[in-house]
This record gives sequence, structure tokens and C-alpha cells, in this order.
Amino acid sequence: MEDFILRNVTVVNPDQTRKHAYVHVKNGVVSSVGEDRDAGTVKSERTVEIEAGPEEVLVPGMIDVHIHGTNNADVMDGTPEALQIISETLPSEGTTSFLATTITQQKDAITNALENAAAFPVDQPEAGAKMLGVHLEGPFFTAEKAGAQPKEHLQQADTALFKQWQEAAQGLIKWVSLAPEQDPDHALIRYLSQQDIVTSAAHSSAGLEEVDQAAADGISHVTHLFNGMSGLHHRDPGLASAALLNDALTNEIIADGVHVHPAMVSFAFRMKGASGLLLVTDSLRAKCLQNGVYDLGGQTVTVEGNRPYLEDGTIAGSMLRMNEALKNVMAFTGCSLEEAVAMTSKNAADKLGLTRKGRVAPGMDADLVLLTRSGGVSRTWCRGILAYEQEGMTWKS
Repeated sequence: MEDFILRNVTVVNPDQTRKHAYVHVKNGVVSSVGEDRDAGTVKSERTVEIEAGPEEVLVPGMIDVHIHGTNNADVMDGTPEALQIISETLPSEGTTSFLATTITQQKDAITNALENAAAFPVDQPEAGAKMLGVHLEGPFFTAEKAGAQPKEHLQQADTALFKQWQEAAQGLIKWVSLAPEQDPDHALIRYLSQQDIVTSAAHSSAGLEEVDQAAADGISHVTHLFNGMSGLHHRDPGLASAALLNDALTNEIIADGVHVHPAMVSFAFRMKGASGLLLVTDSLRAKCLQNGVYDLGGQTVTVEGNRPYLEDGTIAGSMLRMNEALKNVMAFTGCSLEEAVAMTSKNAADKLGLTRKGRVAPGMDADLVLLTRSGGVSRTWCRGILAYEQEGMTWKS
């Protein structure tokens, strides 16, 4: 369906809600948005009309910059099939774009995953979330804060090694998470900044001053706030403190109620505001599957309900869906839907320098999600192509 109009829909953007609107999509792009009464002026004989339900709202497609896997597929599988499964599954949760996220592993395993990601755009399914690039999470982390990152493969930052990996990825590494103290002279941090690669502090014991210096040298983000990092101690402020206090740092947060207590999600929102937070899932292959035992970076992960954990009890990834993250952050913080939309779409788009994503507006990619008032996903379009439709829904057209 290349030419269609959504009729009588409430459009929620990060800065505005527009009721009784139409959205005209043509050739994968939002052609126009206007008052529903004017929809007839823009349609042609080939335009299909779709009327949204009275309890549905249209939001920009969500962007997950930190996801390892879903539906029994993982980026580290290093196969085209794994990335295809991830791409085709994510629209069911409203995600229309993502960064394929690696995990700390031996060098050859990471290289294989990167080479596989480099080849994927050729086979990218039309009706699927777009892989925007790669988020290299590890192996430049501190063992003390490794969390579910395999300690035996951790190492100090190595610019030459990163260049090898970027070559393997054919330039698709767009985001790097590392511990500032593992890059003592900040040579890699400065290099990444020069290459316009988002550099994020993670799995780190760094103190406030060290993080602030790393921010001055190029770090601009903090990975999964509060998890895998030095904290908020009143005499020894760590990475979490710097994340909240330094205005140059955006923060991502896993709003599943497991990784971070709802009160602390609210605290982060009060400190950073909607513009300073990104919602991510950090999900693993077990998402969409039943309780059981699964693999994460060669480690055994047990899933019970919404909590995946290693044998020693360490939380290992999440079962979170992006539409659940949106719903949760509103419940935890009292923020508006507009603010939640900023945290699920616009902020990530801005961080990655994407000028055609993050809003429902003329000239933007037609990455669109119809949400129910309860936070469920009714329909998802990726670049104007229907990628997901909730079972049992009836549509007027």
C-alpha cells in the first residue's frame, strides 16, 4: 500500500497533539498532514482511505538504540536469519528502526556479527524495522561493573581494534558503549567523537570528575542509567551522578520496573526532562518466548516472567517491548504522551542525526504506529509499508 490516507486520527508528536487529522502517505513518505475535513483535496483515485478507531492515536515509529535480540534471535548469532527475525518482529511493539547491539565476546565472534550486519541492508525486509546500524556494546568495560557482559573477554580500549571492527562493519557502527577508565588517555573517545559516532559511558566504575572529563573529550550519552555503573553515593558521586548532573549527557533507561525502580525512573525524569532521556529495551532472544533457559553471549540465562538472570542472579537483558516502555514511563513519571513519544522516537533520531525520523510530518519517513489508549499496538507501518496488524482488528477502508 503505497498511497493511503489515515482519516480522523489523533496525531501525537513530541511537541504537539493534533486531533481530527488526516495523514497522507505516498511512496513511503508522509506527503501531508492536515484537518480531516480537508482530506479529500489531496487524494487521488489510487489513494486508499483508512479510518482510525476512536480510541487510537498515531505516533512516530519508535527507535530502539539498544537491543540484542527477540523471538529466539540474537545479533551475536551472526546470521542473516537472526537479523531478519529481529527486523520482522519489532514492528509488533511499535519499533520501526533499531541499532543491532553486540555484547562482549571474543574478537572473532564480534567480527562475525559485524560482517553479518554489514551485509544485512541488502536483504533488509521491506515490511520490517530498519536496521540503522550497529551499537557496539563492549568489550571495553570494567570487570567490577560487568553485569551480564562476559568478564573473560573484557579489555582496555583499543583504537586500532575498533578501526578493524568498523571496517568489518563497513562503517555501520554508529554507537559505542565503553567505560571511560578503560580508555585512560581517552584516545578512542576522541576518535569516535571525530567520526560522529555516539559514544556512551557504560559498565564503569568511573567517578564524577572522570566522567565529566570524558564528556569534555566526546562522550555524550550514558547506557542503561543506574545499571552497571558507579552510583549516587553522597561522598563519592559516580557515573550515575554525572549522568544526571551533566547537561551534555543524555541518558537511556530500561523502564521495565525490574532494572530500575519506578521511583528512580521518575527521579531521572525530573533531573533530565523528556529531552534528556531515551527509552530502550536492552532485550534478548527470550523476548516473545516462554519462561525457560536461553543463551546470551555464551552465558546461560534463566527467564522467569519479565526477569532474565544469570546463574548468580545478575539481571541479564530484558523482556521489555518498546510500547510497554512508553506506557510504563508515563505511569512511573506522570509525563505526557507527547513527552513519552520524545523518549521513544525523537531523541534517538536526533542523537543519530536522522532528519527524516522521529516525527509525523510532511517529508518524514512514514514510520507510523497506531496505539490503543491502553498502550497496545494496533498497526505499524515501516516506511509506508504495513509491517504489523493486531489480530482480530477490523479496519474501515
